[in-house]
Amino acid sequence: MSNFQTIVVKIGTSSLTQSTGQIAIATIASLVETLSHLRSQGYRVILVSSGAVGIGCARLNLLERPRKMALKQAVAAVGQGRLMRIYDDLFSNLQQAIAQVLLTRRELVERNTYVNVSNTFRELLDLGVIPIVNENDTVAVDELRFGDNDTLSALVASLVQADWLFLLTDVDRMYSADPKTVAHAQPIKLVSSNEFNQLQVEAGASGSQWGTGGMATKLAAARIATSTGVRTVITQGKRPQNILDILQGKDLGTQFEPQPQTDNARKRWISYGLIPMGKLYLDSGAVKAITSKGKSLLPAGIVAVEGEFSATDAVQLCNQDGMELGRGLVNYNNSEIEQIKGHHSTKIAEILGYDNVDTVVHRNNLVMTENIKESSKE
Repeated sequence: MSNFQTIVVKIGTSSLTQSTGQIAIATIASLVETLSHLRSQGYRVILVSSGAVGIGCARLNLLERPRKMALKQAVAAVGQGRLMRIYDDLFSNLQQAIAQVLLTRRELVERNTYVNVSNTFRELLDLGVIPIVNENDTVAVDELRFGDNDTLSALVASLVQADWLFLLTDVDRMYSADPKTVAHAQPIKLVSSNEFNQLQVEAGASGSQWGTGGMATKLAAARIATSTGVRTVITQGKRPQNILDILQGKDLGTQFEPQPQTDNARKRWISYGLIPMGKLYLDSGAVKAITSKGKSLLPAGIVAVEGEFSATDAVQLCNQDGMELGRGLVNYNNSEIEQIKGHHSTKIAEILGYDNVDTVVHRNNLVMTENIKESSKE
C-alpha cells in the first residue's frame, strides 16, 4: 500500500469524553500516538475532532449539553481552546506539528473560499502538519452549519480527495440494529457501492448526551464520502490503533467501498459544498435532456419554481413528482425564471427586457443525482 495516501479521521465526543463528561485522556493519547505513527510512515493525515462543547461543559461544570444556541457557542469557545491545548501538548511530545482549522459551511458555499480552503489543506499536508478540524461553533448560524462532524469529515475528505475516511465511534462496527438493546443485531462488515441503497439498518438519530451524532449521521457521511471515491470505515473510537490494523488488511469495523474518484473538483463542490436555495420542476422532455442526453437545462422545460434564490445559487432539479434529479448553478434568479419558464430561449430577451445566456443551468454546472449520494437534509 502506498505510504502517500491521505487519511481523514473523525473522532466523536463520545470517544473523547467519559460518561461523566470528563476528558478521556487515555483515548486521546492513543489517538495522537496512532496519527503520529501514520505521519512517520508517510501518510497525509487530517483529524476532524468533536469535543469542544463537551469539554467546555466539563470545564464549566455544566451537567448537560446546552440547548440555547448562544450558550452553546459560548461553551464551545471555552472548550475549543482547552481541546487544542490538550492536542498540542500530546502531539508536541512526539514532535508532530499540528494546525487548527475551524470551518463553517460558508467557507464551502463560495467557490473562491472553497478553493482557498483546499489550497490551505494542501500546503499544511505538504509541510507534514496534521490539521485538526472542527466546526466553528462559536460563530456558525443554523443555515450555515454542517449539523454534525460526521458530515463535516465527509466533506473535508471529498475536498482533499482523501483515500480513506475513518469514523471513530462508540461501537466496534455497524450492526443491523443497536447491539446494546437488540440481542440479535447482526454485524455488517462490508458494504459495496451497489448495496448502499439496499442497506437495512436501524440507525438512531442521536448519539451520547454530550455529542450530536449517531449512526444515521455516519451513514449519511459514508454516502457522501464513498460517492466521491473515498473508502469509509466505521470502527471503535476507544481503540484508535484499529486504524493501523485496518490499513494492514485486518477484518475490523465496517467498510464502505468507494465509487470511482473523479478529478472534477467543481462538480464535487456543487454536489456537497453548496446548500440548494430552491427547486426547479421539469417536464418530461427536460428530464430526458439532462438525464439521458447530458444537455443543459433550458427555460422551455421548466414548469414550476420554488424558493428565493439569486443567479449563481445552487438549486435542486426535480421531476414533476418532486424527485431530485440533480443540482446545478442557475444563470437567473427565481423571479426571472418564473417569467421565462415554459418559453423558448429566443424569447428571453423579449420577456426580461435584456439579453443573457440561453440556458438556465449549463451542463458544466450541473451534477446528476447518481453522483450525489448524500441523503439531503436541506
